[in-house]
Amino acid sequence: MSTQQEVIEIERDGAALLLAPHAGGRLMTWRVGGEPVIHWPDAPDWSNPAKIRGGNPLLFPFLGRHFVDGEIGHWRNPEGVVHALPTHGFARDLPFTWTRDADGHGVRMTLVDSDATRAGYPFAFRFEAAYRIVDAHTLEVELTTSNPGEVPLPYYAGHHFYFHLPHGQRAESSVQLPHTERRRQLPDGSITAAEAGLASYSLADPAIVDVFHCLTRQPDEPMLLNLPGLGRTVRLELQQPDSVPWYAVTTWTESDASDFYCVEPWIGLPDAIHNGRGLRWLAPGKTETASLRLVVTPAA
Repeated sequence: MSTQQEVIEIERDGAALLLAPHAGGRLMTWRVGGEPVIHWPDAPDWSNPAKIRGGNPLLFPFLGRHFVDGEIGHWRNPEGVVHALPTHGFARDLPFTWTRDADGHGVRMTLVDSDATRAGYPFAFRFEAAYRIVDAHTLEVELTTSNPGEVPLPYYAGHHFYFHLPHGQRAESSVQLPHTERRRQLPDGSITAAEAGLASYSLADPAIVDVFHCLTRQPDEPMLLNLPGLGRTVRLELQQPDSVPWYAVTTWTESDASDFYCVEPWIGLPDAIHNGRGLRWLAPGKTETASLRLVVTPAA
């Protein structure tokens, strides 16, 4: 698809966002002082936005992989009815409507239920992603879910931030975490038992690819992505007033040659619709928001 008229730009104090609301509400990139913080490829294949390795794909209504009797891409409701739903849900594949904040410093993008969503997820919903440049180094992000229907709404949403990092700089880069426990998903969809998490990991460590760092309590301290080769640290402030609690942060990259590293705050774990880990049931008429802040500071 052509993006000439579908990409919007938000600028403030030398920071800039590029977003493609009609391509899954995709944040494409965030630049601070002209330098990319969020990675975006030079030649994205817009015919398949879900496979573009960059930006921030929105994960909703369920994130990760879900299974029924070992078959991926299906989930079973409490009454035993099985539905088909793609990995990471459908939001990243669908067009969002959007409005710019009155002062021009942010944008709110909205997806509501439609014929395209009800077959695999038979619920009324309103899902909104909001990005706002607070200042030259700070980005505020919100995921808001509303239930306009008459039955409880099951969901667990998340982010898939692709942080820019030349692959040759991974060994000197690290992620610093609050108190966590490590888990993984096995090929049959089950989640491993918890292992004690470390305070810091090298981004060159293959053992943290596709690992869920589960927060054992709501963190008072931020998570830090230390990128000395780029002269920056990215601070993920997960503890925000009135926010839904974040359940885990997932670390992932595609290959040794990928010039990005993904750090993904999630409300729940994969297959939570069956295992309950982070699964939320939103009551009819209710709305809740998961908030975070990303702050870029000079490398320590």
